[in-house]
Amino acid sequence: MARYLDVHPDDPQPRLVAQAVDVLRGGGVIAYPTDSCYALGTTMGSAQGAERIRRLRHLDDKHHFTLVCADFAQLGQLVHLPNSAFRAIKAATPGPYTFILQATPEVPRRLAHAKKRSVGVRIPDHAVAQAIVRALGEPILSSSLLMPGHDWPMTEGWQIKEELDHELDAVVDAGDCGTTPTTVVDWTSDSPEVVREGAGDPDRFR
Repeated sequence: MARYLDVHPDDPQPRLVAQAVDVLRGGGVIAYPTDSCYALGTTMGSAQGAERIRRLRHLDDKHHFTLVCADFAQLGQLVHLPNSAFRAIKAATPGPYTFILQATPEVPRRLAHAKKRSVGVRIPDHAVAQAIVRALGEPILSSSLLMPGHDWPMTEGWQIKEELDHELDAVVDAGDCGTTPTTVVDWTSDSPEVVREGAGDPDRFR
């Protein structure tokens, strides 16, 4: 059964954040809120956690996981930021955007795109997600909590707990955080390409 953590959305209780972090450090998988929708998360080092997320969402090995970062400095350790991207991405973060960029050696090879060596990164504008990733001290390997056959992500923590109780190790409930996933911008070439329109305004990258 998944541990259920009822966290304040604006002022997350450190004790409950620490419990979520303990689950992650133990190689577990959690559901947690972001500024776009709920996400599934594990640590970068947990190959088993990543495989559980793939299996849960029916994802193949071509799927881009997202590395959720606490700040721009942490993001910059994971991806190469060309001059053309640096200012635009910094201005858009934190926010509901995922950027696909060339990975640095800091990213385990199994987490990057097999051919492109790219990876998705983002900095969410959500107090709970920020508190968890800061307390963890490293990025969270994440994927939107959109289940196979569903048109929209689940938006209530109790619903996630009820439906995925035996698939997850913890559910961090901070109330409804919406159903719209991030806007995804591919910046693996010289200019950005909006590959998915979502919660972030895509026009700033066109």
